Amino acid sequence: MPLKVYKPTSPGRRGMTGATFEEITKKEPEKSLLKPLKRKAGRSNQGRISVRHRGGGAKRMYRIIDFKRDKLGIPGEVAAIEYDPNRSARIALVRYADGEKRYILAPLGLKAGDTIMAGSDAEIRTGNALPLRLIPTGTAIHNIELHRGKGGQLVRSAGASAQLMAKEDSYALVRMPSGEIRRIHIECFATIGQVGNVDHQHINLGKAGRRRLMGWRPSVRGSAMTPRDHPHGGGEGRSPIGLPGPKTPWGKPALGYRTRRRKVTDSMIVKRRK
Repeated sequence: MPLKVYKPTSPGRRGMTGATFEEITKKEPEKSLLKPLKRKAGRSNQGRISVRHRGGGAKRMYRIIDFKRDKLGIPGEVAAIEYDPNRSARIALVRYADGEKRYILAPLGLKAGDTIMAGSDAEIRTGNALPLRLIPTGTAIHNIELHRGKGGQLVRSAGASAQLMAKEDSYALVRMPSGEIRRIHIECFATIGQVGNVDHQHINLGKAGRRRLMGWRPSVRGSAMTPRDHPHGGGEGRSPIGLPGPKTPWGKPALGYRTRRRKVTDSMIVKRRK
């Protein structure tokens, strides 16, 4: 998918790039697969801000995506490739032989008219979903389950792909896009191929207003604040951070400080991303 470059008719347009949407074949989404999406502006169920710098943005409807790929043994035809405002990847509308329609993440190279299938009988072909035990080592995969039947949780963003490295007893070794190598049970499902829209990472938004439409609010540098508001604040003119290393607004170490607490799954990580 190539990118389009805008003419520099204003400072915001200079350097701005955007998607050409060449691969999209259908503009209106499938109504039966839509549901309302309430905006939370980064707030938790207690009403407190748990993710900063979120709010506003354009209204969206949520597209119900089939991450589980539990329509086993039934072939489906790709009816259309569509845009999804809720994710960086494109989505594919699949019409199954029994008449049901579902959305899946659109892998690179999948086109309208292609046939896909999920299950143990599926071929090793882009868009097909199989258990890891049936996928050859070295294959690029995405939408990987961590627990059988829960649905794909790993490797779902635009251009991402993991690689199946090896199989040991009941587990497969998978190299993640971050470089981490971890064990995943061989009965967990994964989809063959790389997630599409690979040029997403090269898009230059060009202006702050475009970022606001995506639901992101401004972020203020700690060094521009007062000492009471941030550990980096204060000083005459521009001041270095000082302290033993950079800090978060709450005084915790930042940039390189390990925050992982999920010790239960530590045994599944063979090689850390760092």
